[in-house]
Formats: sequence, structure tokens, C-alpha cells
Amino acid sequence: MEWPACTDEYEKLLIRMSTPRVLIDNVVCSTATLVKVISARRHGSLLDAIQILIDLNLVIKKAYISSDGKWFMDVFHVVDRNGNKLIDESVLKYIEQALGSGHNVRTSCANGLTAFELSGTDRVGLLSEVFAVLADLQCDVVEAKVWTHNGRIASLIYVKDCDSGTTIDDSQKIKKIEIRLRNVLKGDNDIRTAKTSISMSVMHSERRLHQMMFADRDYERTPILKLISDDTVVTVQNWAERSYSVVNVQCKDRIKLLFDVVCNLTDMEYVVFHATINTSSNQAYLEFYIRHNDGTPISSEPERQRVIQCLKASVERRASEGVQLELCTEDKKGLLAEVMRTFRENGLNVTRAEISTIGKMATNVFYVTDVIGNQADPKIIESVRQKIGSSNLEVKELPLIYHEKAEREDQSGGIGGAVLWSIGSLVRKNLYSLGLIKSCS
Repeated sequence: MEWPACTDEYEKLLIRMSTPRVLIDNVVCSTATLVKVISARRHGSLLDAIQILIDLNLVIKKAYISSDGKWFMDVFHVVDRNGNKLIDESVLKYIEQALGSGHNVRTSCANGLTAFELSGTDRVGLLSEVFAVLADLQCDVVEAKVWTHNGRIASLIYVKDCDSGTTIDDSQKIKKIEIRLRNVLKGDNDIRTAKTSISMSVMHSERRLHQMMFADRDYERTPILKLISDDTVVTVQNWAERSYSVVNVQCKDRIKLLFDVVCNLTDMEYVVFHATINTSSNQAYLEFYIRHNDGTPISSEPERQRVIQCLKASVERRASEGVQLELCTEDKKGLLAEVMRTFRENGLNVTRAEISTIGKMATNVFYVTDVIGNQADPKIIESVRQKIGSSNLEVKELPLIYHEKAEREDQSGGIGGAVLWSIGSLVRKNLYSLGLIKSCS
């Protein structure tokens, strides 16, 4: 590291102490790339590191988190989406640079756009109405993320003015958009909880969606339609001798699972001191040793139940079982309104969506079910593809229920027989965390 001429030795020491040290190893483990981060402990630093990795579409197969006093050591076993080790030097260099600086060095896609936050009661066809209103008000949707859970919806929508192609600066137009969108969200019976606002947040969009769902208390609500298999097990116990609360999560593995759980723990003002994450086949096992910011463990039964509810919700929000449809086509005015109207007219309900535009091309991912939450009829899916354009709209993934049906019939013990790790196992491992990276097992 090169230092400015005016930097004295004490300043150099402070910079070295506050700058994370990043080590990337492709030799030790034959099946994954090891990313090791040693840094000063601060609230949210673990989430920042995980966010950088998942934004590269990397899969975290294992992780070991250990803190010693004021220091953290995080070890991640990562692969790409195809399950391969990381060999691209530009990717490895980016990871080292981003983790070393403590923040994502990529530019935000929201620059130059107007962002709207929407939350309220979900219903069939709601998104069709939302995007129709935006098209009518001459708003071009550049990017959007939509989540639904327990009958609630949260969305971040980034738009630009259709005529100027830039951010919407007219305060009167912004107010008009907000009012129209709020009226759509209210429908006939959601006068109190429907919310629309200009997003002033500069944080990670998916973290913001978690916060919106949490503020809407989706974890307390009982869904009208049960779209998610109830196979997530969360337990919380106190280890009084060490003043830790021990959280175990067992569920089906999926992309970004660790981010979702740690995001919610962080936003609930818990600090993760130790953690072990392991995946086997399609199952994930996560164990966290946490305390409040003031160093105390969970202190009451209502708080314990709330943590269990919130962590279950954090797992379920992104675990849609709908058919995944990917639309890749040239962008045009009113494209989303047209596509959503076709879905609605054919009895398809969108449970989650990710909208993005790069240049003149739109790449949109939708998760759809039928109107009562069951898997959509393949004949209807094919009919919709023909109407929108079969070469543009492709089926990317069948819902989990298709793959799990035979497996569930064979299971006799059910999830109740799942074996959770012993409370003491993690700390024993983390005390020897320097040796953990010597083996991939």
C-alpha cells in the first residue's frame, strides 16, 4: 500500500487496523473457492460481506463466522451458479477489492431514476393495475423488484420519464403518481395499510424489501393462500453460561438464503458473534450465536417467538413455488402493462418479479401460480407464451412442488425428525477457525 507523504506511523496503523484483510484460496478445497475476511467487528459488517458475494450471483455452500474480542474472521466456501470454483481473475480481483474496502464498488442502477416504494394487501391482478397506471402516466419502468408473502406485497419500482428519458423532477407529477398508485393499492378494503412513497433509501434494494415487509409485520399475518411449503424449522435457545442466544435454521437450500437470514437478524438489532453454515444436497443448516447490541441475549418468551416468526418469514419471502418465466425482448413503451394484462386475463397470479432493462433489452423474471395459489396449468402457460411470443417468454423452472411430490410421499419421519446441531458444536469449531480452511470437509 502506498501512503501519502504526510501520513505518520500512527495513522498508518489505524488504517491497517480498520481495513479488512481479504485472502482468496483456490487450492485448499477441491470443490469451492475459499474467501477469508479478517476485519474489525462492527454492526452490519457480516451482512456487507455476504451482500458483495451474492450480488455476483455466487452461491455460499459453507461459512464459518468467528469473533474474538473486537475482531471478526469470516470464511466463505463459494461457487458460481453452475457449482464451479471461481477462476475468472477479474471476478477474484473484484471480490478482493470490494471486501477490502467494505462496500460494493459497483455503481447503482438507480442513478438517474425515480424510485417508488409500494406496500399493501396483495391480490390477483394488482401488478397489472400498477404497471398500467405507470404506463398511462408516461413512466418507463427500468427496474423493479416485487415480493409477496402472507397476503402482503412490497415493491421497489425505478422509473424514468418516457419523453425525456431522465429522472422525474416535477413534484406535481410525482404527487399525482403517488396518489394514483395508492388508490390502486387500496382497492376496496386496504385503506389503512396501503402505502406509496418516493424511496430516499440508498441501501441494497433487497434489504430494503425485507425492511418494508418487516415494517408491514408480514410475519404475523395468516395468508389466505398458502404458496410456500412449511418445511422451515427455526429454534432459539439461550446458552446462559456464555450469554448467547443460539439460533438454528433448517430449511431447503436456495440462492441468497444466508443473506436473507442475516439481513433480518441485523435489522432486528442482533449481532452475530459466531456462525456455522452448511449445505447438504438441497438442505441448508444455519447456526448463529447472537446477542443484542448491548451484549445481552434474548430475554423473554415473546421475544423468542418473534425471532422465530421473523426468521421464518425471511426464508419464505423469496421461496416462491410458482413457475419461473423469463421474458427477454426488446423494450418498448407499455411492455410490462401489456405482459401483466395477459397474465391476469389468463388466470395467472404473479407472486414475485424481477424487472431489469439493459440498453434496449428488457429481461424480466416472473414467478406465477393460478389465482388460488396452486401450480399453474401447463396448457395455460403455453397459451400465454404463444400470445406474448414463445421465443421471448420461456419457462425456466418448474415449481418445487413438482420435484418434491415423490420425495414427500417417501418421507415417513417428516421435518419433525430433523436433527439440529448441538449448542456447543459451533463455538468449539470457531475456537479453531484458523484450522477450518485446511480441509473442505
